[in-house]
Amino acid sequence: MSQVLEAILQRERTILSPLACLSENSRGRAVSEADDAVRTAFQRDRDRIIHSKAFRRLMHKTQVFLCPEDDHYRTRLTHTVEVSQIARTISRALGLNEDLTEAIALAHDLGHGAFGHAGERVLQRCYSADYAHNRQSVRVAEILEEMNLTYEVLDGIRGHDSDEKFPCTLEGRVVRLSDKIAYINHDLDDAIRAKIISQGDIPLELLNILGQSHSKRIGAMVNSIIKRGVDDGAVQMEEHIHVAAFQMRNFLTENVYTSPIAKGEEGKAERMLERLYEYFVASPNELPSSYVLRIESESVERCVADYVADMTDRYAMNLFGELFVPELWRGYSDR
Repeated sequence: MSQVLEAILQRERTILSPLACLSENSRGRAVSEADDAVRTAFQRDRDRIIHSKAFRRLMHKTQVFLCPEDDHYRTRLTHTVEVSQIARTISRALGLNEDLTEAIALAHDLGHGAFGHAGERVLQRCYSADYAHNRQSVRVAEILEEMNLTYEVLDGIRGHDSDEKFPCTLEGRVVRLSDKIAYINHDLDDAIRAKIISQGDIPLELLNILGQSHSKRIGAMVNSIIKRGVDDGAVQMEEHIHVAAFQMRNFLTENVYTSPIAKGEEGKAERMLERLYEYFVASPNELPSSYVLRIESESVERCVADYVADMTDRYAMNLFGELFVPELWRGYSDR
């Protein structure tokens, strides 16, 4: 082990909480690797995630608003960055492993498909009712891009969704909660920008508890977690903040997530993805070569589901146009 790496590990032993997951205590990778000279296992995971193709594709995947023209609406990538920032702040304050937290946060949505949850619903109907973006994110890391991430990072990615059991590390639990803090607040901010709702529509009692501005509301939730600390192995908000955050989430569901302004085009997007899925299941040899090669070991449906899940919004639309929309014929007239 190099002196640099040993110094980093010693720093973790000295500074981090006894409840933190030390890098040297990782359960390791599916395929063993020699130590890096200057990075811990979790730092290497973070770097692999940032340099992956799946991470770059997040910039063109929907968060809430489909293909917005305004540059300031969140995408799946900016959501991911905001989750990472919130999670790192909490982990640092609680003495947890910031590198592990960051790796989980940056990878938690790698498996989200085109058009956000609309794409997820399509694959649940067409491929499998058990399809879920968090498990697809693990599949991207393990199989599709072969990142060979540590057990703790994969566990945190899988466990960030509310339908899954809690992650085995407190760092993973921080990301699970930070994901909710991020989307509640930035979806509210984007909805106000889009004029779907106004500040005056938000229940006054929630504003009085959480704050009158975007930054104050995030601060209230984050500071509440830090103030409460780790309680019986749980990372959570104070009860009154938790209740207000849950009520804000319900407000968004009733007024934004079902709004025809935000979601009016989702039906078209779903029908487009369904048609693409059906087309490639019927014509698997037209898949890109990397997906065709895997048909030898996996079903056609599984490979097509991976392909559709990998698509960005604009890639799906362009591909649909190429396959199903006739080009204008530009012949010469005799005029």
